[in-house]
Amino acid sequence: MGQDSRFRGRGAQPEASLAQLDAAEREQLKKSQFAYVDSDGEEKLPIHDETHVRNAIARFSQTDFESKAAQERARKKIMAAAERYKIEVDDNSNIAARGG
Repeated sequence: MGQDSRFRGRGAQPEASLAQLDAAEREQLKKSQFAYVDSDGEEKLPIHDETHVRNAIARFSQTDFESKAAQERARKKIMAAAERYKIEVDDNSNIAARGG
């Protein structure tokens, strides 16, 4: 797969090279290191490193949220993480626009 033009900045990677978390690694993450934790405590969209932020951006529109408010909170967390890792998000992407 080629590079996704929505993601610019240092180290843009094709989706095939995105990191995977095994169960032990996932357990080590704090709830704050996920963009979304649902009411059952299920953690979704890890944002603890640059690769996972890129993945969260790509998967944002595929994630089921319990409410529009939860979706907006997750969007803001992902956008803040993207800024922290200097990931430029295309203004036309689903996550850049309010309300996903």
